[in-house]
Amino acid sequence: MIANKFHLRSFIAFIHDFIAIIVAWWLAYLFRFNFEIPADFQASLKENLIWIVPTQAIIFYSFGLYRGLWRYASLPDLKRILLTVALGAVIVPFVIFMLQLSALVPRAVIFLAPLLLLLIMGGSRILYRSWKERRFYSLRNSERNSVIVLGTGSTAINLVKDLDISPDWRVVGLLGDNPKKLGMRLHGVRVLGMISELPVWVEKLGVGHVIIAMPAASQSERRRALEMCADIGVKALTIPSYADLVSGKMTVSQIHDIGLDDLLGRAPVILDTEGLHDLLAGETILITGAGGSIGSELCRQIMAFNPRQLVLFELNEFVLYTIQEEFLSRFPDISLAFVIGDIKDRARLMQVFDKYQPTVVFHAAAYKHVPLMENENSWQAILNNVMGTYVLARVAIEHAVEKFVLISTDKAVNPTNVMGASKRLAEMVCQALQQSVLRAENKHIASSKTCFVIVRFGNVLGSAGSVIPKFREQIAKGGPITVTHPKISRYFMSIQEAAQLVLQAGSMGGVKGGGEIFVMDMGDPVKIIDLAKDMIRLSGLNEEDIKIVYTGLRPGEKLHEELVTENESALPTQHEKLRITLSYQVDEQWLAALMAWFAEQPALNDEEVRLALAKWVPEYSDKRTDNQSAPEERMEASIMH
Repeated sequence: MIANKFHLRSFIAFIHDFIAIIVAWWLAYLFRFNFEIPADFQASLKENLIWIVPTQAIIFYSFGLYRGLWRYASLPDLKRILLTVALGAVIVPFVIFMLQLSALVPRAVIFLAPLLLLLIMGGSRILYRSWKERRFYSLRNSERNSVIVLGTGSTAINLVKDLDISPDWRVVGLLGDNPKKLGMRLHGVRVLGMISELPVWVEKLGVGHVIIAMPAASQSERRRALEMCADIGVKALTIPSYADLVSGKMTVSQIHDIGLDDLLGRAPVILDTEGLHDLLAGETILITGAGGSIGSELCRQIMAFNPRQLVLFELNEFVLYTIQEEFLSRFPDISLAFVIGDIKDRARLMQVFDKYQPTVVFHAAAYKHVPLMENENSWQAILNNVMGTYVLARVAIEHAVEKFVLISTDKAVNPTNVMGASKRLAEMVCQALQQSVLRAENKHIASSKTCFVIVRFGNVLGSAGSVIPKFREQIAKGGPITVTHPKISRYFMSIQEAAQLVLQAGSMGGVKGGGEIFVMDMGDPVKIIDLAKDMIRLSGLNEEDIKIVYTGLRPGEKLHEELVTENESALPTQHEKLRITLSYQVDEQWLAALMAWFAEQPALNDEEVRLALAKWVPEYSDKRTDNQSAPEERMEASIMH
């Protein structure tokens, strides 16, 4: 049926052009003789058309003029018509000359007829398409959602162009922050006013959706726009992140609900791709904790640099199975090894390192949940985070691993909890091992040198065990949302940004001999209460629907996190989002004493662990109550560094 319908339309188009040839020649004669054609020329016109019409019809058919649909007529179709008419303008006079009809055909007609034919054939197609589109748009506009776009830059204009053919959205106006653009029409859509006038225009135009198309806007500007939409009861949407647009992963038309990472408003990470290719391309990379939030994202980011082999080391069977299913389908051309093991198990590590011979290790395996590690699990926290790091690092040195990257946390800075203190102790272990490697190298004992790199960053949006999944679950249950303190704040970044900066730090490490601590630019700290309110708004609710309850700080929890200690100075690097700090406070003797202490200990209880941490980590302060008194002045001084 579809084929028959198509053939019928092609036949009608052919008949139209057949008639157009006759009309064009007839009009040419009329114009030539001032609308009074002599009788002998009328007779010659009829005789000539017997030869002219079939000749031009054959040309039209041969050039495929009837393979498309008029409703989609476009510039290529007009070019094809122009070509066929021009060819006919050459062939038809040749036929007239060969048949010796030239005496009866005025020269003006020979030149005028093709022009008229081009006008009739092209014009009728364009008129038909315009008619169909007007009908289509009028019908479609009645079904599409009206939307106002916030933004008047190039991104907003591209969005308007894409949505112009969308079956779901109809842009009724633009709002911007540049008064000079007021009243202008951008791709046919008028700039109605300033963003602050959104409530007025929403009520006037009756729209139910607003698209925020300002990828370069700050976090505060995005939050203000979201709050405005929430206050007037319209659905706020946004475009993909600037990083996704630049990379080509997504287009501006792929609008979506606003997420917390959109509200962060952080600039995209610009990577030193040449340095990362030197570090990763053609190498065997081992990632511990490969099934976790950070570990799995690291694996995804590394794939872009074409490693020779990726070894995913993980203790949890289910998460390793999950990432195996994803990676085998997404990266069939890269050699992958999915290995179950414990970083404290030296024999298993030796087996894996002997088999795969990795040259770079990213150590993401850790116990990181602060309250869980504070009570009942303190000994396991330092066994896994400290002893596990030591065992893994020693095996890496013995196998001549070139780079060992430890993923640390801002909670290791002036720690007030077991988890943070254990991560600080892991940092110190790596720094002490770096000193032993350097000393062995200077004495020509070691055949190769392992470079240790430590990377600190804050909370990652949506990572396992973080506050965001907890808030999302509480909202789904109808509330309340529990926040420990009205002033508590944390640093946040997206998981993609965190993984990219870990890789970047890994490529830069070693310029100072190894053992450097890289501190990420986390931007401004975010108040958890603001985060909770944002999540309520993003869910389409308000604070009357979902209550917020304050529960008090938990044991070991800080009011504010810090990025460097008082004894550390964070220096800039060649990458704007990474700073470096050097704080060698430990050596081989200290490390030997720590390992001897571990060897002598049975399983300690929580209180014994805290007492031991106070000895081994000078910055550790066990404030079991009211630890929010950790001075804000110290945090501000650390940020200034």
